[in-house]
Amino acid sequence: MKAAAGVRRHGPATPERRAILGWLGALAALCWAYLLYEGASMGLMDMARPAAGGWGWSELLLLFAMWVIMMAAMMLPATAPVVLLVAQVNRLYQPGRSPYRRTALFVAGYLGAWAGFSLLATLAQWGLHEAGLMDDMMAATSRGAGGLTLVAAGVYQWTPLKHACLRRCRSPLSFVLAGWRPGKRGALRMGLGLGAWCLGCCWLLMVLLFVAGVMNLAWIAGLSVLVLLEKLLPEGAWIARAAGVALLVWGGLMLFG
Repeated sequence: MKAAAGVRRHGPATPERRAILGWLGALAALCWAYLLYEGASMGLMDMARPAAGGWGWSELLLLFAMWVIMMAAMMLPATAPVVLLVAQVNRLYQPGRSPYRRTALFVAGYLGAWAGFSLLATLAQWGLHEAGLMDDMMAATSRGAGGLTLVAAGVYQWTPLKHACLRRCRSPLSFVLAGWRPGKRGALRMGLGLGAWCLGCCWLLMVLLFVAGVMNLAWIAGLSVLVLLEKLLPEGAWIARAAGVALLVWGGLMLFG
């Protein structure tokens, strides 16, 4: 781990770094293009609610795919610093080998963690719809449930667990030095580990999609910007707390307004 211990900054914009940023950005852009296209053509609405005969396995798989793509679009942009650092340490750790494959496995592990969340979200949406608790926009029909979810998310923004997870997401160097694993399997495990910390930081924000509407593109974009600001700006911890206050106020208005 001596090579990793020597890393103190991201370094200049080398062709390798530009290539990694390029394919990471392209992947995020493709996910957003899919969401925007399907949103404009009402495809998201078709996938997010069942046909007259109800959801079958094919419809559930499409719904799961939609959640995975949505999570990738929302979460990938904020991972760029740690992905670049993982590639840099891979290059230093094994100077004779290209870091691209291990870096891609790291990203795959990260997305795998969010795929697990997407599976739970798919099952939750299925259950809520079957119980008649979601409207045509796939938003919760109960103001009380929506208000309580907003309040819970607002409170969570202030909790030690939220900020412990956020610190991990905001400190790529600390994450890499503390959890470095060599090799391809190690890269996948590291990606899963970062995804787990990221889930701990953001899972309740993602649950808010059930309040505003699963296919509400404006809300998806707003949450994506909040995640990006929390993780990348120096004032990210206070942005998280300010968002918590706003969610508490919104939830209170839904419950008592």
